[in-house]
Amino acid sequence: MDIYKNAYFIIGNAYAGKSTMVKELARVLDGIACTENYHDQLLDDLDPKEFPGLTYTRDLKDWHDFVRRSPQEYKDWLDLTQKECEILELRILPDVLKEGRLVFVDTNISIETLKSLVPRDHVLVMLADPSISVRRFFDRPDPEKQFLYRLLLEEEDPEAAMENYRQGLMLINSQEEYDKFYNSGFNVIVRDENRTVEETLALARKAFGL
Repeated sequence: MDIYKNAYFIIGNAYAGKSTMVKELARVLDGIACTENYHDQLLDDLDPKEFPGLTYTRDLKDWHDFVRRSPQEYKDWLDLTQKECEILELRILPDVLKEGRLVFVDTNISIETLKSLVPRDHVLVMLADPSISVRRFFDRPDPEKQFLYRLLLEEEDPEAAMENYRQGLMLINSQEEYDKFYNSGFNVIVRDENRTVEETLALARKAFGL
């Protein structure tokens, strides 16, 4: 669709460097970065009946309930939330694109929808070893992850609570999910600890033809 001619999307799994690459591409190409969860700008006005996934955390009274869910409940909620995010992103992006600048998006839009929106070279898949998300989830200093970590430590059996949460992470970052992205038909960059951000940026620009 012509409306998306200046839009470039990055999809993939956790710890692959998607957010960093969206910011770097926007910086060096004077574009606009739509970073992770940019759709949160619409969160306050969402109807729980229409968006039960996104409003679950917005309206949650006790965050301990968030970490007490079973791994399958966690995955089902995340799958639902991603579908709802797609709806919001498709509402937001046309207005962002009106500026006429290149727009780089860390997106939740599905592979199937992206194939109907833009050419193959407007989507980049970035992947990391699925086990990284389980091993390093709480290593990141961002407030959200540290908040969840504290909640788990407050549980009656912190070790069991932590293991339950890890099982959820394993479910959402499975090899099956990895393979789905890898075999999507889009260009793929796999995380390499020995590659610099600048080198990855060069690969991303090449994949996008920029």
